[in-house]
Parts: sequence; structure tokens; C-alpha cells
Amino acid sequence: MLNVVLVAPEIPQNTGNIARTCAATGSVLHLVKPLGFDISESAVKRAGLDYWHLVEVRVYDDLEDFFSKNDVKQMRLFSTKAPRAYTETDYADGCYLFFGRETKGLPEDFLNAHYESCVRIPMRDEARSLNLSNSVAVGVFEALRQQQFPHLRDCGKMKNNNLTGGNT
Repeated sequence: MLNVVLVAPEIPQNTGNIARTCAATGSVLHLVKPLGFDISESAVKRAGLDYWHLVEVRVYDDLEDFFSKNDVKQMRLFSTKAPRAYTETDYADGCYLFFGRETKGLPEDFLNAHYESCVRIPMRDEARSLNLSNSVAVGVFEALRQQQFPHLRDCGKMKNNNLTGGNT
């Protein structure tokens, strides 16, 4: 199991899309206030509407509240300022993946306090950052890939499984 931690997310549609990723992968979604929206807002629900029953969402007043209620053995802090790529580290079962608000990222003092846990998604210098929900998907699926996708379906069902050609 993975844990996705959003610190002060601002855009409800991003959180809805992230909830959908968490639901599809069995990851727990942790939301650290302040939130830029009400969790019951229709925009949040609409983005992951048919998946909300599959995701466990936990809400905290602040990072202190979060750490007082969770035994965090391993964490990865995603930031454009991080010293190494997200592929240059390991992700254990139960790892907590932290992501900051859309406009500012994670707090600078939090990043500095956990420097060795910071990772980034490589991108062009001209690009400020990826969309938050895309960044979460990249991080979650790298962690799950390293764990060989535990408890996830590993094949699809195509109507035509003729690999020598034909219309599919």
C-alpha cells in the first residue's frame, strides 16, 4: 500500500483526479489543511465520481497533526527543487509520497528538514512543473512498478488476441 499526501491542495479537480488514482491503485489519500476547497464540492466529486467508494481519504489540520497520527517510516517529497530524480530512489511498501500545493509546492522548511527524502520529476528548464495530478500519477506508478504492482491486475482482456495482425 502507498500513501499519497497532499499538503494544502488548492484545485478541487486535481484532488478529484488524484483520488481516482488512489482508488485505482489502493493508495490512501491524506489531505493536509488548509484546503482550497470543501471536500464535498461537486468539482472534487465529479473528477473521481464513480471511484469515491474505493478510496480512503483522511484529513488533517496541519503537518503536525498528520505526523502525530501516522507512523511514517519512509517518505518521498516531490519538488521541482529536489536534488535527485524520482527514479533514483526506492519506495517501500507503506511509503508516503508528499506533494505540495499547485502554486507553491511543499513548504521550503519542510523540504530542507527532509532533504534526503526529496525527489523531482525531470523536465525542461522552461517548464515550471507538471500538473499536480500528473505528478502524483508518475510518483505512484514508479513506486508500484518497483514493488511489481502488488494486488493490481497485471493483464487486460482484448477481444482479439491475434498478435499476427488483423483488426482490433
